[in-house]
Amino acid sequence: MEELKHLFNPKEAGEYLDLSPKTLANSRSTGVGVNISYLKVGGSIKYRKSDLDDYLINHTFSHTGESKWAT
Repeated sequence: MEELKHLFNPKEAGEYLDLSPKTLANSRSTGVGVNISYLKVGGSIKYRKSDLDDYLINHTFSHTGESKWAT
């Protein structure tokens, strides 16, 4: 049950990542953009802190050549 303390709602997740909850909602709906696993608990959307941290780790670069989006 300790893991339940690390569940964020979309507003909290957005604040943690400096993204709007709408951006997260659009990505969940379309599958495009921010790709972060989420849980559906009853009628609520929840994000694990570990998934948010993994997203940040996987999108951390030391120069633009490392980013797959670099042009």
